Amino acid sequence: MKAVGLYNYLPIHHKESLLDVNIERPVPADRDMLVKIKAISVNPVDVKVRAPKDKKEEAPKILGWDACGVVEEIGNNCTLFKPGDEVYYSGSISRPGSYSEYHLVDERIAAKKPKSLNFAEAAALPLTAITAWEGLFDRLEIDLNNQNQNRTILIIGGAGGVGSIAIQLAKLAGLTIIATASRQESKKWVKELGANYVINHHQPFLAQIQEIGFNHIDYIFCLNNTVQHWESMGEVIIPQGKICSIVENSQPLDLNVLKSKSVTFVWEFMFTRSMYQTPDMMKQHELLTNLSELIDKGSIRTTLKKRITPINAETLRKAHSMVESGRMIGKVVIENF
Repeated sequence: MKAVGLYNYLPIHHKESLLDVNIERPVPADRDMLVKIKAISVNPVDVKVRAPKDKKEEAPKILGWDACGVVEEIGNNCTLFKPGDEVYYSGSISRPGSYSEYHLVDERIAAKKPKSLNFAEAAALPLTAITAWEGLFDRLEIDLNNQNQNRTILIIGGAGGVGSIAIQLAKLAGLTIIATASRQESKKWVKELGANYVINHHQPFLAQIQEIGFNHIDYIFCLNNTVQHWESMGEVIIPQGKICSIVENSQPLDLNVLKSKSVTFVWEFMFTRSMYQTPDMMKQHELLTNLSELIDKGSIRTTLKKRITPINAETLRKAHSMVESGRMIGKVVIENF
């Protein structure tokens, strides 16, 4: 079957950074299902895994996690889906990825595609939606069903893929949302999604939130450069508040910044459940199912901003370049082999 992979970890402008390859079609077993891929999207994790490093692969390494397609076959213990079901998901980072015509995924981390979305619109969502949902509701422990009156959240990096979903979910939870954005187009985007206020993440936060009438923030969701924003987050978080980040730190963080306020700091990594086969792995199936219902009710919109076709090495190199630029608004999707 057709796929896009790599043997060497190279800069994205290099023609061999991603290659068109042919690999054997996998066979589903146990709780896996074989999905015929219709659309995929590219995330920062794709770029990070592909980034230049002193390493070579003997067999082509297939990247890609966000996917939407049609179930072709199911494993002997698969009970949630049947052939012909349209599904969307973000796979496991410890398994071959979705840059392939057919892909194996554990049914416990997949869900039926929203009926109101096409394949490309749905493919834009899984990884970012899982990250946003887990960050807000599992890690920060915000109650989606409690309207959270008079509670504030600062979403750092609001215009990116995760931020674009997190703003919408935080709005549903009734939070007052302060999102960061630095360009006019990104400011416009986060306001359209439901942000109440916009501040600039290139400047210290405290003076900016005071200017719009706040002295502190109840929750912070950091989606951009944890190290750069660490001191500012410590300044604006309310005593006994909570901070969640998805961006690994390039140098040690001084946790003493949070000590006097008894602030909770927690990481979110959406691959944790699939990597470690945690007992609550099914939660990703459940939250994607809930997300489908919210989308079909019109409560959440897709974050698709750019569509490219077909799925091949050339188009994926273009998509990687877009994500690598750090200027992406929403998501880029590649569809159809």
